[in-house]
Amino acid sequence: MPIAVDIDVMLAKRKMSVGELAERVGITPANLAVLKNGRAKAVRFTTLAALCEVLECQPGDLLRWETDEAKEADEAKQGGGVSPR
Repeated sequence: MPIAVDIDVMLAKRKMSVGELAERVGITPANLAVLKNGRAKAVRFTTLAALCEVLECQPGDLLRWETDEAKEADEAKQGGGVSPR
């Protein structure tokens, strides 16, 4: 998926836990983890707006577009490697 989610970056900047963010936004920690880890297929604008309000940021601080090649290079740097096709 070419959309990368940087919620973990904002959490670190705000010194906030996933549990605290989930509670303040009004979603479950499990659903926040799905979004944070890039496994979500969609996000409601109301949820995105609540995340931005709580984290005091813009949507672009949480979401960014990246090419598949850039994502694979990032994963390889992190030791995840690329699975054979």
